[in-house]
Amino acid sequence: MKKIEHIGIAVKSLETSNPLFEKLFGAAPYKEEEVASEGVKTSFFMNGPNKIELLEATNEESPIAKFIAKKGEGIHHIAFDVEDIIVEMERLKGEGFIILNDIPKKGADNKLVAFLHPKTTNGVLIELCQEIR
Repeated sequence: MKKIEHIGIAVKSLETSNPLFEKLFGAAPYKEEEVASEGVKTSFFMNGPNKIELLEATNEESPIAKFIAKKGEGIHHIAFDVEDIIVEMERLKGEGFIILNDIPKKGADNKLVAFLHPKTTNGVLIELCQEIR
C-alpha cells in the first residue's frame, strides 16, 4: 500500500453536508459523481494532500443507507492507494484477510476498488484503490 488515498464519510445528504465541508476546508468539492452500481452519490474534497469523500445513499438498499441506519453519519472507510489491486488482493487473502469482492469493481474518481471485511481489520472497512489506466 502506497498511501492513504482518501477517507470516506457517510452522510445523509450531500446538499446539506457539502456546504458544511466547504466551510471546514475553505473550498468547494472538486468532483461530484454517482456510482449507480453501489447506490451512492459522492463528492470529493481536497485538504492539502488529503482527500475526503462524502457518500450519500441513492436508495434504501445501498451499503451507505444501511451503514447510516445502523451507526449514523460518520467515517465509513479508509481507502489505500495500491499499485496493483489484483496482486494486493491476493497478498491480503494469503495473510488471512477476507476480501468482500472477488474481483475489483469500478468505483468513484476513476478507481478500481476492493474492500476488506471489517471483521478482519479490527472493525474498520478498508478500501483498496487503483487508478484506472
